[in-house]
Amino acid sequence: MRMEIGGGATGRGADDRCRSIGELAEEFGLTHRTIRHYEEEGLLAPGRDGQARVYAHRDRARLALICRGKRLGFSLAEIKDFLTLYDADDAQVEQMRYAQALARGRIQALERQLQDVQQTLLELRTLDTQISEHLSRQGTTETHPMEEKHS
Repeated sequence: MRMEIGGGATGRGADDRCRSIGELAEEFGLTHRTIRHYEEEGLLAPGRDGQARVYAHRDRARLALICRGKRLGFSLAEIKDFLTLYDADDAQVEQMRYAQALARGRIQALERQLQDVQQTLLELRTLDTQISEHLSRQGTTETHPMEEKHS
C-alpha cells in the first residue's frame, strides 16, 4: 500500500517536519497510549529529543498505513508484516501481493458476515411477524405501553 493506496489522516499536509506524540495523536484521532502501543509492537520507531519522542515524515506515513489497516479490519501482526515488506522491497511487488491476499481474505470474511446478518434479519422479521399475528389473534396490541416509553 503506497500512500495513495494507504490514504491517511486529514488536516496537516505530509511535510517533512517532525511532530510530537501529541500532534500525531490529535491529527489521527488516537491516544498517546495507542501510539506508544504501536511503538511497542515495532510498527513505529520515533527518534528522541531528550526524553521526548520525535516523529518524522516516515513515522507519520507508517501511522497513516496502520490506521487504514485497522479500519479495514487487519490485525497488527498483518500490518507489521505489510510494513516489513514495504521496507524490504523497493518495487513493492511482494508487499502488493501480500496486501491483495489480505484484502481478498477480508472481502470473503465480510461477505460471509453479510450473509449471516441478512439471514438473521430475515429470521427476526419472520419472528416479529409471527408475534404480531399471535398478539392480534389474542386481541392485544403489539407493544406493551411500558416498552413504548423506552423506545
